[in-house]
Amino acid sequence: MTGQTAKIESRCDGCGGTLVRQVNQFIDRGQLWWDAEASCTSCGDGWWEHPDSGKPPKEVRSALLAAHGPSRLRVVGPVPNLVSVLKVLREVWEVPLPQARELADELTHAGLVGTLAEMEFLHTRLRSRGVAAEVRSDAGPEGERIPP
Repeated sequence: MTGQTAKIESRCDGCGGTLVRQVNQFIDRGQLWWDAEASCTSCGDGWWEHPDSGKPPKEVRSALLAAHGPSRLRVVGPVPNLVSVLKVLREVWEVPLPQARELADELTHAGLVGTLAEMEFLHTRLRSRGVAAEVRSDAGPEGERIPP
């Protein structure tokens, strides 16, 4: 199982202490998931967010990228069938065809950048359609676009 964990600290609404939220993103049973749990270091109050499939909230994704850095997925070799790539991108990112075409172009050149779990999930889906690609830990140049 591929996954990453990060911590987000905030103020506890109950006592004003430090609330530590542990967020996770992982691949399980062929799906991309995220979950979170939190507890206050002062009063012990806490909660758990049940695992949810798909795209995590922006703050969860941002915390994972800040803690671990981005990973890059890039096609390595000729694309046997662009339609397969477009279909995977549309299924995974839920984007319209014009945006999927832009992402496919990035994927075949500089590569797409995201969390390790996102890139491994996309990698697995592409491989199942006969598209050879690789995932690397890569901070990449500043200002690089990370797909939704």
